[in-house]
Amino acid sequence: MTGHPAFLLLEDGTLFNGTSPGRAEPAFGEVVFTTNLSGYQETFTDPSYLGQIVVMTAPMIGNYGVNEDDSESGRPQVCGVVTRELARRHSNWRATEGLDVWLARHGVPVLEGIDTRRLTRHIRSRGAMRGVIATGDQPAADLQQRLEASPGMEGRDLASEASVTEPWTAGENGPHVVAFDFGMKRSIVRQLVSAGSRVTVVPAGTSAADVLALAPDGVFLSNGPGDPAAVAYVIPVIQELAGTGVPIFGICLGHQLLAIAFGGQTAKLPYGHRGGNHPVQDLATGRVLITTQNHGFAVQGGGRTINGAPDLELTHLNLNDRTVEGLRHTRLPVFAVQYHPEAAPGPHDAYPHFGEFMDLLRDSSGLS
Repeated sequence: MTGHPAFLLLEDGTLFNGTSPGRAEPAFGEVVFTTNLSGYQETFTDPSYLGQIVVMTAPMIGNYGVNEDDSESGRPQVCGVVTRELARRHSNWRATEGLDVWLARHGVPVLEGIDTRRLTRHIRSRGAMRGVIATGDQPAADLQQRLEASPGMEGRDLASEASVTEPWTAGENGPHVVAFDFGMKRSIVRQLVSAGSRVTVVPAGTSAADVLALAPDGVFLSNGPGDPAAVAYVIPVIQELAGTGVPIFGICLGHQLLAIAFGGQTAKLPYGHRGGNHPVQDLATGRVLITTQNHGFAVQGGGRTINGAPDLELTHLNLNDRTVEGLRHTRLPVFAVQYHPEAAPGPHDAYPHFGEFMDLLRDSSGLS
């Protein structure tokens, strides 16, 4: 590995020295890790990673390059990338560019050559924390103060920043789904269309009246970055829409917002769930799903209940730490999951949730 001396400085003062392919201004963000072995392009372009420096636990990334089809948004969303080794050569028939060239072209700083196992263990034991990637051998005198002054995730509304500013549509036939974009991945829209719906994507701040004016057969609440408790402007909108009886399906941030709308609470996890190998149990069937996840907050609950929300029941449970992974309203056609059923790039165990949503739409509207 060659490059300029560089480092990652964490807010607790821990320093990791490595190299960077190029020089860049210091990049600040919450430092998190993902256990995905592949799918780095989807990870880096997922708006749920807005405001974060992502540590790849796989020892090498970039060996299959990047292509024009696998991005989950129009640009990388991460503040920076930390890896053991960044491949300079790639081999894949779909690739149009090397990952190293792509990251450099988009101005995403990369730190490589560090012990990512040690860094991951540090985050697991100390929790996700703010950090900064910068070039040089040692931090400048004021860098620790700049790091301490940088924003954290708690209390931060990033959904409005990640959302679209104007509505757009996809699909031509089938039940009409109005999808709130809090930082939605493109593959979610593709799955909704593939399931048989036509989709209108709307900004995060869209009012209930404007949604209802679109005559939806169902409403979808997307994934997104930041603290769900900070997206308070969406809660009365969800409550009003749910009160009309329109079916609602939420994932990730949408799952958390649904819980809050019915009285639930969320809390920040020590280091979050990120990767494609998280085991989740369906409490109704006992079946275990291997799921893709990317979140730093979780709905509070246990047993079969959601704390503070008597009208909601817990449907799915994380088998690693027993956190809430799914919920359903006891009377209304409303359900949500914490993980990502679109699962780009995989696994695909949770695909059937899109079919469940389509069944709700048809049952509610009388469509065949």
